Amino acid sequence: MTCRLDERDHLAGAGAAVVFAARGRRTQARPGPDNPAQVPARQGRSARHGGAALRSWQCFNAGVNELDVLRVFCGPDGRHGNALGVVRDGRTHPGEAARQALAAELGYSETVFVDDPERGIVDIYTPSARLPFAGHPLVGAAWLLDLELLQVPAGEVWARHDGEFTWITARPEWVTGRRTQQYGTVAEVDALPAPPPGDGWLYAWAWEDEAAGRVRARAFPRRGDAITEDEATGAAALLLTGELDRALNITQGAGSQILTAPGRDGTIEVGGRVRFAPHA
Repeated sequence: MTCRLDERDHLAGAGAAVVFAARGRRTQARPGPDNPAQVPARQGRSARHGGAALRSWQCFNAGVNELDVLRVFCGPDGRHGNALGVVRDGRTHPGEAARQALAAELGYSETVFVDDPERGIVDIYTPSARLPFAGHPLVGAAWLLDLELLQVPAGEVWARHDGEFTWITARPEWVTGRRTQQYGTVAEVDALPAPPPGDGWLYAWAWEDEAAGRVRARAFPRRGDAITEDEATGAAALLLTGELDRALNITQGAGSQILTAPGRDGTIEVGGRVRFAPHA
């Protein structure tokens, strides 16, 4: 596959309206991989910044006219973060088979397809599976499209933007098929091979400073695809926060940062920095 970074001014059209979905509102049939919405592409982040350059990848072999590549959960210095592909117009790949094939070809931890940008309906794929919920794709999509609400099969995910951080609110019970394992020291976590022996999705962690809620973590999907280690994993961070029932400041992978905060109603906020991926 051949990809090229394209930077250009992408101005919002005259009279374009941004409509956020009201809580609980359902007025149209839900779009999905086999029923993508016939809606214009949302201007999102470039429009919010008054026509700032839109950084997108043109992927010719994959048949994607516009693929935004982001880094989600960047460190304090703006580096690291987990790569995310965002297909702004899900109509280019209708059907689960086409989307799964593209996600596998791109090879990112997740690729998200936007089916309805006004109501925040998105569809998430790893290189080998479709997911009902995932953290870093939703944080990235909320940042890119300036969304307050996202809708995935697991449920409604509310988002907010606070300075350099974008946050989503989700429920730990939405995270399935993943296991956390505590290690005695940060050095033990750092010494793990990628992936460590065993089967199943593993979130390895240790306290860096328990009193301050600082955690060192690494994530290993171990599902047989090309992703041997996830650089930053919102869903696993959400799961760990639910198990510990406290706010966490997680350093994951090579230097990504994930912040979490449990709510009184059983939900958990997960937040981090998002940046456009630099041209490789």
